[in-house]
Amino acid sequence: MKTASKIDLRRSAARFHTKLGGLDSWHSFSFGEHYDPDNTHHGLLLVSNDDIVLPKKGFATHPHQNMEIVTWVLDGELEHRDSEGHHGVIYPGLAQSMSAGTGIWHSEMNPSAARDVHFIQMWVTPDTDGIKPGYQQLDISKELGKGGLVAIASGRGHDAAIAIKQKDAVLWGGRLKPGEAVQVPDAPDAPHVHLYIAKGGAELEGAGPLAAGDGVRLTAAGGRRLTADAKLGAEVLIWETK
Repeated sequence: MKTASKIDLRRSAARFHTKLGGLDSWHSFSFGEHYDPDNTHHGLLLVSNDDIVLPKKGFATHPHQNMEIVTWVLDGELEHRDSEGHHGVIYPGLAQSMSAGTGIWHSEMNPSAARDVHFIQMWVTPDTDGIKPGYQQLDISKELGKGGLVAIASGRGHDAAIAIKQKDAVLWGGRLKPGEAVQVPDAPDAPHVHLYIAKGGAELEGAGPLAAGDGVRLTAAGGRRLTADAKLGAEVLIWETK
């Protein structure tokens, strides 16, 4: 049966909001104490949190299991430590992924004494449960600087992308210059596309103007033209999943 085409626009202010201690977080989907049975995922994407963490604050050591977690920093730095011995500082342009697998404990802290860290964290389901936990980070700044969309995280073996254990998911990113246009991915075997405006603004064919924090859930409706704001440009994150 052919999947029905749909465009579902979600404005920034409509997201769930958590403000607690040193965290200011906006959730595109149900998360934690925020629950809406009609807003739990889009395709394989379960979580897309837009977080700001104050200096020397963050998430103390906590567990995850059977989840592919991708973190993308917009401003500042985020320090990662986990129970498998991995340690890294994530900055803008450095993609990070963690396969929680059979179980992993990790912490995410803002190491700066003066500057906030702003990042997007996204979770997708793995295609196989019970795998050995893993961690990757990769600087893709050079590829982003060429313009257009770049594969940030992929289960399909894209060059210059971190690998995730989900063969039916790819995260694309772009730092689009003012007025730059790209085509939203459109794969018949991956009909669910989640477009998120992380910075700046853009206009999506069939949906109209979008501002930072706005998201669009496309179902069998990819292939549309996305044009960055003529003054601000745009930083965009696009999940393409089954």
